[in-house]
Amino acid sequence: MPKQKKATVKVVKKAIKKTVKVSKKAARKPKQASPQKPSRASAPKIAKKPAAANPVIPIKLEPSLGRPLVTQEEKLYMLFHDDYQSRQVFEFLRVDTIKDLEEFTPQQIVHLMSRPIRLTVDRIRQRLAQFKRSLKDDEQYATEFRQAKDNQPN
Repeated sequence: MPKQKKATVKVVKKAIKKTVKVSKKAARKPKQASPQKPSRASAPKIAKKPAAANPVIPIKLEPSLGRPLVTQEEKLYMLFHDDYQSRQVFEFLRVDTIKDLEEFTPQQIVHLMSRPIRLTVDRIRQRLAQFKRSLKDDEQYATEFRQAKDNQPN
């Protein structure tokens, strides 16, 4: 008898499983063909392009000079021993090592180096204006300088 009970229990379980599967299928809504779409046979075939799974985003890397060939502590005199004018610039800027020099931008160096020249040219213009003379195309500066000096109290 116990064998029959086991067999009937198995049959009942199978029947329950089948009814559950059928009821799940019935719960799904069947797909309805839309009246706007033409039948597949008459529709033109369009080749789909494969979509990129993950779009590649270009990464902008800073340009690299690679591994430095000299250290920051390298003396500028050793690197520029044959360039006298460069050594004069380093002396003017009061830098001795590459690390010190790297603190300046090219524009800063030009501005600092040209300052004494600009001041000297201004002194020349003033001195010429005192004697009622001027550089080429610089008469306006001379007249303005003379007027400003004449208006100042002694």
